[in-house]
Amino acid sequence: MLRIAMLSFAHVHANDYARQVLAHPEATIQCIWDDDEKRGMDAANSYNVSYERDLTAVLERDDIDAVLINAPTVQHTELLLAAAQYHKHIFTEKALTVTKADADRVVQAVQSSGVQCVVSLPTRTRSETLFIKNVLDQGLLGKITLMRARIAHSASLDHWFHDGSAWFGDASLAGGGALFDLGCHTVDIMRWFLGRPVSVIARVQNFSGAYDIDDNCVAVIEFESGALGILDVSWVHRAGPNPLEIYGTEGYIGRVGTRNQLVLSSQNAQIQHYPANDLPYIEPTRLPDALPMPFEQWVSACLHGTSPTITVTDGCNLTELLEGIYTAARTNCEFRF
Repeated sequence: MLRIAMLSFAHVHANDYARQVLAHPEATIQCIWDDDEKRGMDAANSYNVSYERDLTAVLERDDIDAVLINAPTVQHTELLLAAAQYHKHIFTEKALTVTKADADRVVQAVQSSGVQCVVSLPTRTRSETLFIKNVLDQGLLGKITLMRARIAHSASLDHWFHDGSAWFGDASLAGGGALFDLGCHTVDIMRWFLGRPVSVIARVQNFSGAYDIDDNCVAVIEFESGALGILDVSWVHRAGPNPLEIYGTEGYIGRVGTRNQLVLSSQNAQIQHYPANDLPYIEPTRLPDALPMPFEQWVSACLHGTSPTITVTDGCNLTELLEGIYTAARTNCEFRF
C-alpha cells in the first residue's frame, strides 16, 4: 500500500487527485499538509484524515511513503526538494517549477534520492497522442517542417478563478497565466514530438484584463531538427476548435475541426484514400490503447518498480521551454536555449 501525504489543496484538481487515491486499491491518504490552515483542515475533515501544519513533521513520518503536490506553483521547488531529501516518492501537478534553474535542482535531487517523480501531463497517455508519436517515430511524414498547436478556453472571459483558486491569476504564485497553466499540455507535447529547442520568439498579452496575468499568447520555436513550432494559448477563447497539425516532407497528420477529427496523409503509408484538396487522406480508426493515467503509472512505479512514461526530466524540459517563451516575450527579443 502506498501511503500518501497530500501537500496542499490549493490546486483546482486537488480533490480529483484525492478521489483517485481513494479509488486506487494500492493507495491511501495518510494525512494532509497545507500552509493555509483552514483549507487544510477542511480537506482533512472531508477525507477523514489528520491535518498537519508542519511540513517537516509530515516528511519525517515513517508511515508516509510518498507525497502528492497540489500547491501553488511557486511553492513546488521547496516541496519537491524537501520530499526528495526525505526519500519520499513524488507526484506533482504541472508545471514542475517556474524556472529552469530550479528544475535542474529538482532533477538532481530526485535522481540522487532514487525516488519516483511523475509530473501530471495526461495528454501523453491519450490514444491519439500515442498514434501521432508512432507516426513521427516511424518517419511516415518524412522530415518534420512545422507543427502548429492551439489550446484555449474561456477562463478569463468567464472569470473562472476566484476565492480559493484566485491564485491562478496571480503571477507571483502561479508563475504565469494561460501559457503556464493551460499551455503546459501543448508545450510539453511539442517538446516531446520535435526534440530540443534552439530559439523562440513570442508575444504574451493580457487581453481581457480579468486577471493581472497573461491570457493570450503566441510563440514560434525553432528546433535542432530544423522544424518550426507555432504555439498559441488563450483564456479568451469563446468558441472554435483547438487544432494540432504536423507537416513533413512526406505527409501530414492533424487533429482538426470542432470534433478534433484525426487525419493522416503520407506518401509512405499504405492507406485508404478519400479526396481532399487532391491529396490522399485517411481517418485513423485503429489507435493504440491509452496508457494508464499519470497517477496510476506513479503508484505502479513506486510499488512495483515499473517505469513511468512521464519523468522528472520531462518536467524540466517543459519548464525550460516555458521560461524561454516568457523571456522572449518580456525582452521582445529572440531567446536562444
